[in-house]
Amino acid sequence: MSKIDSSKTNVPIPNGSEMSRRKFLGKTAALTALTIVPRHVLGGPGHVAPSQKTTIACIGVGGQGTQNMMTFAEFPEVQVTAVCDVNREGVGYQSWNWSQGKARQTCGREPARRAVDEHYAKQQPSGKYRGCKAYNDYRELLEKEDVDGVMIATPDHMHAVIAMAAIKRRKHVYCEKPLAHTVFETRQITEAARKAGVATQLGNQGQADESARVVQEFILDGAIGTVREVQVYTGPRFWKFTPWEERPKETLPVPDGLDWDLWLGPAPQRPYHPEYCPWTWRNWWDFGTGLIGDLGCHKLSTVFKAMKFGHPISIEASAAKLNPETHPLGVIARLEFPARGDMPPATLTWYDGGLKPFRPPELEPSQSMGDIIYTGDKGKLMGHRLIPESKQKAYGKPPKKLPRSPGHYKEWVIACRGGEPAGSNFVDHSGLLTEACMLINVAVRAQKKLLWDGPNFKITNDKEANKLLHREYRQGWSL
Repeated sequence: MSKIDSSKTNVPIPNGSEMSRRKFLGKTAALTALTIVPRHVLGGPGHVAPSQKTTIACIGVGGQGTQNMMTFAEFPEVQVTAVCDVNREGVGYQSWNWSQGKARQTCGREPARRAVDEHYAKQQPSGKYRGCKAYNDYRELLEKEDVDGVMIATPDHMHAVIAMAAIKRRKHVYCEKPLAHTVFETRQITEAARKAGVATQLGNQGQADESARVVQEFILDGAIGTVREVQVYTGPRFWKFTPWEERPKETLPVPDGLDWDLWLGPAPQRPYHPEYCPWTWRNWWDFGTGLIGDLGCHKLSTVFKAMKFGHPISIEASAAKLNPETHPLGVIARLEFPARGDMPPATLTWYDGGLKPFRPPELEPSQSMGDIIYTGDKGKLMGHRLIPESKQKAYGKPPKKLPRSPGHYKEWVIACRGGEPAGSNFVDHSGLLTEACMLINVAVRAQKKLLWDGPNFKITNDKEANKLLHREYRQGWSL
């Protein structure tokens, strides 16, 4: 494979600079008008013609990436045409079929390519299909493949550089959470998506659930009155916590088929070690974003929508077992938000690593505590139910005021095809959501209350803390 000049790959391609796949198909349509072709090529009931399909490339096809890839492949209006991963094939990936054991899945670009080809082969009269291409470098893929959109499911530290490269080429982007590794990257990606007008969606699948709508409708209906406080907690990490408090010293051989330099991307250089990948990278500041990055965009999405949160005005955090290399065991963070329209100032408190708020007195002794608690001046909402249970039974369901989702993945497909923006698109929702999560990590490292001027992108009470909004990239890498 030829080397890609990274200094030239994140440059936007001007409109009309090259013939796109769709333009080519349009120019050749007249030549094929008299050709007799099968129904699965022309389209019709139960079929979408190839020229009308939305083509996507899947970048990062480990456990979650493979799951996303096969979900998109099931849509008749979508064609997965390429996959990309820095690992050719390897074991030890996260499997969401936990009956297999959490880290028992074989993943990489070759297993992904085979899975896509096998999926589409079942739809062919011949039972054969070899149309999916495999790459180890996303930059080569973006140069060679004229796809409509990309799915990104790499480790967190690679999200921004890949998303920006795709957006500059006016590709639609589905990116796993969090949107980026730093506050600065998040803001840059959000603004780039706004300017490019591409369809985007973050991988926080629960935002499309019925329960997410019900929570918002409880708040809209005034079921618990004016809400001034929200508490959110999550249990201990479900992945193995590293015993290391500093980088491993030994130098081990890189597994066959893994491009370690590309895996590192913009992160600082270091020797390969199995404590970093395939999936314990979440423990490390240079690669992961901790529990807040892993679960914050899931749990806080509905909170942000229900409470109409924008930029917080302050963030403070305390952490257990904090060190410069690995994320802490547990974090408690408090964010303050200003008034929003007719909604008064409110606070959001985040607990992770098994830390949790005190049990609400309204909760019956036999009832387990939910992970999100909204406190209003007329009562409390825990998850998507009022507490105590007697109040929920008396109240029933709130009036339906919000449109329901066709499904999280389907939202993005619809948006790619010119429909409504997806519910967790970068511009309207998940950009601000991810910024808040990454600001918690900044406050963890600063170890003081920070005052945040979101519109001007500045911590106003600590000049040094502003340096934590971003990180220095390894030479040769940039947004």
